[in-house]
Amino acid sequence: MKIFNTLTRQKEEFIPLEPGKVKIYACGPTVYNFIHIGNARPICVFDTLRRYLEYRGYEVTFVQNFTDIDDKLIRRANEEGTTVPEIAAKYIDEYMTDAKGLGVRPATIHPKATETIDTILEVISTLIDKGYAYPSEGSVYFRSRRFKEYGKLSHMPIEDLEAGSRVDISEHKEDPLDFALWKAAKPGEPYWASPWGDGRPGWHIECTAMIRKYLGETIDIHCGGSDLIFPHHENEIAQGECCSGKEYARYWMHNGFINVDNRKMSKSLGNFFTTRDVAEKFGYEPIKFLMLQAHYRTPINYSY
Repeated sequence: MKIFNTLTRQKEEFIPLEPGKVKIYACGPTVYNFIHIGNARPICVFDTLRRYLEYRGYEVTFVQNFTDIDDKLIRRANEEGTTVPEIAAKYIDEYMTDAKGLGVRPATIHPKATETIDTILEVISTLIDKGYAYPSEGSVYFRSRRFKEYGKLSHMPIEDLEAGSRVDISEHKEDPLDFALWKAAKPGEPYWASPWGDGRPGWHIECTAMIRKYLGETIDIHCGGSDLIFPHHENEIAQGECCSGKEYARYWMHNGFINVDNRKMSKSLGNFFTTRDVAEKFGYEPIKFLMLQAHYRTPINYSY
């Protein structure tokens, strides 16, 4: 069995870390809304990967997270006059309904970011102790340039990464390329206590901590949509490898986009479709057929 590894941009023979066992981590949804048809593709694709590996006789531990604390959840809770936990619980239930409709089995473990705070704090403390991160005004940032292999997953030179980071300039950062591991608390937002002050975790550190807690320091396969390669997965590698000193993931798999009438799906273009809306019109089975009818790395066009 060969896998196209985003890290090397080559097909490689799949050799698990432990004979007969496979550890997979799939980035799950930020649970502030119904999943859209673009979210449905990795769900279907990597469930199929899991099933195939099990068919081949492997014992698969499949972990897919829920991001249940994020700017989008906070904004949605404020709009609806409710709490972030209530928004998260509602849309986790809606996700499970859609996943069941698509014939996708629940993960071995569905961890939540808010249930992994202790591990998040441990990872951040280790990164600070090693000099890879620094506190600043109640937040903590990762020193991207300290990780000499930063950019190895996205295959982008540091100059291009610098250009992309300028949109997130902060006077609290040492370098525009640095990213937040811990965000200082703001009025009216959920927060947790930390050695650096009350706050909440950054997006990237959540996945690194959940992998460490449930799968260990090195996993076999990390997967997700191609939109996550940079900055999310790039930053995960940096955090994970600087924390442990070990390889973070052996194989990286990324699925292609879903386009609508040959244009990128977006709310601003008015061509945004939730999986639930499409299922109510056509059923779940045609959606799954659409997701699996093309090679998983090839973009798919949805027309209506």
